[in-house]
Order: sequence, then C-alpha cells, then structure tokens
Amino acid sequence: MKILAFDTCLDKMYVAISEDDKILSSEIVTNKDNKYHSAFLISTIRALLKKNNLTPQDINAIGTNVGPGSFTGIRACTTVARMMAQQLNIQAVGISSLEILSHLNDTNKETLVALDARKNSAYLYYENSIKGTASIEDIKELLANKDYFVITDDKLQHQINGISYQQGDYNLGEILAKLSYEKLQQTSCKWQELKPLYIQPPPGIIKN
Repeated sequence: MKILAFDTCLDKMYVAISEDDKILSSEIVTNKDNKYHSAFLISTIRALLKKNNLTPQDINAIGTNVGPGSFTGIRACTTVARMMAQQLNIQAVGISSLEILSHLNDTNKETLVALDARKNSAYLYYENSIKGTASIEDIKELLANKDYFVITDDKLQHQINGISYQQGDYNLGEILAKLSYEKLQQTSCKWQELKPLYIQPPPGIIKN
C-alpha cells in the first residue's frame, strides 16, 4: 500500500510517501517570501511523486493532519485530502497534531502534549487521548502531580518546560505516514468522513 501523507497544520509543511510502514521519500517546507507554507502543498506533492517515479494513480491512500493548528493549514490539509481521495477513489485517514507529536516521546514516561490555544489555554493530550483545552494553571497542577514527558511549542515551553517540537529536527510527515498506515490496518477510512478537528471554533464562528 502506497500512502501519501501531508501536514500543513503546524509551523512547517510535511509531505511524505510510504509503502506500508516504510518511508520512501519526504519533504519539509517552511514559509517562503511571505507566503504561508500550505501555498506550496500541491507543487510539493507533484514534485515528490515525480521524484519517486509515481503518479497520483499509484497512491492507495491519503493520510493527513486534521488539527488542531493553523485554521488555514487545517482547511488546506482536509480539502486537498478529500479532493484527491474522491478523484482517485481511495481511502483518506485523519490523524491529530497532538497524536503525531506524542510520538516524539522516546522515553518510558507517559506523554503529555500541550499546544498553545491562546487566552492562557492549551490543546491537551495525555493518557493516549485528546482532552480538549485546559488552562495553563490546570496543566501546571497536572504536571505537579505526575512526571510526564512534556511536548509543547515555543510559546508554552517557558511556562511548562518539556521539549518544543519547533526546536527539534523532527520529521512529523514521516510519523504521520506511519500512523496513517497503522490506522488503515484497523479500520476503513472513507474520505467522506474526513473532517477538520477544530477543538475551538475558527475565527468568525460563534458557538450557540
């Protein structure tokens, strides 16, 4: 099974191609010339396919990050994934940013992932599941009571310590591809069911 995986939700764009759980090729793209990296998603996919002597018809499934993260990036990921999967009549699987980042833990400690959600809060993941949002104070209390391996971003690192994924040389696209393969072995992933993970509503949308 050849999987095309891509992620534009975080501070860099990641694109990878795998065959089952073996990575064939991957690219990391940063913002360029005042353009957000997701603007280069289609051209990067085309280049990576060409590099591996593949066409879109050779791809058997799509894996994508569905959030949380940049609203622009989330929309780009899910829209392109649904469009390609529909046109190619293949499966599409969504993996959250929080689950992807949790795999940066290479220790025996339990993992806690916290990403800035603004307004003194963070998107929170621990005990192998997404917990929604929590205040920074509540996260500090949680960490005071248990020794977690903390994965966060630059903004929160000085408040809750741990490692910042933005400072390491991590290829999150390759992690996404492998997680996508694992999920595809467990369940049928219809592209019609692929949806963005907006833990908070995007700007301009008010919850009733």
